[in-house]
Parts: sequence; C-alpha cells; structure tokens
Amino acid sequence: MAVIVKYIVVRNGEEKMTFATKKEADAYDKMLDIADNLYDFLDKSKLKLSENQMENISLMLAQNRDALIPILRDIKPKKKAAAAKTETKKTAAGTKKKAKIAN
Repeated sequence: MAVIVKYIVVRNGEEKMTFATKKEADAYDKMLDIADNLYDFLDKSKLKLSENQMENISLMLAQNRDALIPILRDIKPKKKAAAAKTETKKTAAGTKKKAKIAN
C-alpha cells in the first residue's frame, strides 16, 4: 500500500487546488492572497468594473507579478527584439562550433 501526501489549498471552505509539494501549495496560496488584495484595491478605485472583471484582472496581475513588479518600479523591460537578437547570436555561434567539430 502506498502513502501519498497531498497539499490542498482551501479558501472559504472550498478546495481550490491540490499539489504534490508544500512549496507549490504555499506559492499558489500566496498568489491567491495577492489576488485578494488586488481585488480590494480595484473595488475601492473609481473604475466601474463588474465583480467578474475585477476577479479576472486581480488573478491575471497576481499570476504575472514577476513581470508586473519591474513595471511598477519603473524599470524598463528588456525589449523582445534585443532579446531575440541575442538569442539568434547565441544559436548562430553554437551552430558554427558544431560545424567546426563535425569537420
């Protein structure tokens, strides 16, 4: 018989998600806390949004907080073109090395 440990995130008596590790469950729970705080922030604003819209926006912002935080701190995000150009250079250099080794 196998013993399986599951971590269940529960909100307001409702099971939200089940995880295999405590770390994943804690991260999801934290994301839900952030979404709740963002919902309250949007609810107090002068924006005229429905509950569904506020919930969707709150969850989206909370799920993408790693990309959002630099924007709020006014840190310029890396441009996609520059990142793609750098990646192309790396790929081209790797291809040249492989071609030299093959010869």
